[in-house]
Amino acid sequence: MDKQAVIGAAFDVLAACRRAKLKVATAESCTGGLVAAALTEVPGSSEIVERGFVTYSNEAKEEMLAVSPALLLAFGAVSEPVARAMAEGALARSHADMAVSITGIAGPGGGSLEKPVGLVHFGLARKARATQTTHRIFGGDRAMVRTLAVEFALELLLDGATKP
Repeated sequence: MDKQAVIGAAFDVLAACRRAKLKVATAESCTGGLVAAALTEVPGSSEIVERGFVTYSNEAKEEMLAVSPALLLAFGAVSEPVARAMAEGALARSHADMAVSITGIAGPGGGSLEKPVGLVHFGLARKARATQTTHRIFGGDRAMVRTLAVEFALELLLDGATKP
């Protein structure tokens, strides 16, 4: 997906959130704020985007999103429990109705057998609903992993805004 397609996906998310009267927050690690950047590229996004958290370090996850140090120690930053805690923390520490989280290994280093380069965990928290989590393993270089993670996060937000 090229930049225009990402902006188109962000436009769709914002339109769906506008119809559903939802405000959005992002909690990003490996994408470094790219989801928030894609959303705020669209004029009128200030009606929907409440805030974005870039929590690249474990300390930032703990301080900004209240992710438990014990959780980080037990599972590592790139894990389903941490993605869940990030999304829930973003929802709790904002005025948003829905929050997406992204934590992963963009590469080229940092991977292992259990957690290969390209592994990205996602969380989607929405008020009065159960938090959803999922993960993907994306191929390609660092830029490609980050781009694909942004695209997938936008898909999650669109689903979260349109599904009852």
